[in-house]
Amino acid sequence: MLRTRLCRDLGIDYPIVSAPLGGGNAGPELAAAVSNVGGLGLLGMGGVPAHVIREQIRDTRKLTSRPFGVGLLLPLLEGGEVEVCEAERVPVLVLFWGDTLPYVERARRAGIRVLAQVGSVDEARAAAAAGVHAIIAQGFEAGGHVRGSTSLATLVPSVVQAVAPLPVIAAGGIATGRGLVAALGLGAEAVLMGTRFVASEEARAALAYKERIVRARAEDTIHTMLFDVGWADAAHRVIRNKAVDEWVAAGRPPVGQRPGEGTSVGRMRIGGTMTDVPRYSVGNPMAGFEGDLEYMALYAGESCSLVNDIRPAAAIVRDVIAEAEVVLRELLR
Repeated sequence: MLRTRLCRDLGIDYPIVSAPLGGGNAGPELAAAVSNVGGLGLLGMGGVPAHVIREQIRDTRKLTSRPFGVGLLLPLLEGGEVEVCEAERVPVLVLFWGDTLPYVERARRAGIRVLAQVGSVDEARAAAAAGVHAIIAQGFEAGGHVRGSTSLATLVPSVVQAVAPLPVIAAGGIATGRGLVAALGLGAEAVLMGTRFVASEEARAALAYKERIVRARAEDTIHTMLFDVGWADAAHRVIRNKAVDEWVAAGRPPVGQRPGEGTSVGRMRIGGTMTDVPRYSVGNPMAGFEGDLEYMALYAGESCSLVNDIRPAAAIVRDVIAEAEVVLRELLR
């Protein structure tokens, strides 16, 4: 009942996609776990060098024979990232935060299905005109970097109407089977979930970060541009912590005048090397982080209100599908 047209096109069983959590937070373990249970797992390779992306793709193939994908952030491309995905012929490529036109045709020639994540109807139309296979419509409720300013309930049906018959995936504020059914009712053919999968056993996030998501509620999140070292002028939603509170208490000063600017808040392994993490860094705390989470970017969407535990990714997918089927039966009754 829940297998949509997009599921058939992508070769997956369920209309659930795990978000490409940036910086490598969504690694082979998470992507493969979601794909193996019937969803579409995505590697979060935003800001990751091309040679590491190649390794991650190959490691994922060792863990699953099912379709999976790679997510890239266009402003953070340094060269070779898209080419590696083409050479490795990943089944799905997700592009976010920019013009997809320069990449779509060559990816299609490599047999890759290209999905564009957008935050507005205009962006959706442009991506559709570029020839993408599907649109990911991201609502303002989403965690991580947020492109637009429209709520999911308004954005999804607007995008569906604007790009029909192109499939649309709903992203932002979804963490349950009831949310999946609601998204399908809005016209989406699948959902992309990020915050729920950060709090999975396979995500590479630091355990304390996962536990903060479990404790957080929607009102604990804030939409801001505060964590900008490494990627300026890009809005995002995070859990409020001391970094946010001290900046707000100081009167929300601009870059160069913020509390503690230029200091280190910890160390984290990046590209195989332990590296100092500056205050207001775009990076989120990964496993092995040494420092104070109160000064890190704790990306989370408003769906944190619905995340109450840390579970295996496969169990998350199964639970969402099971709940959705119950909700559908109740509606039909």
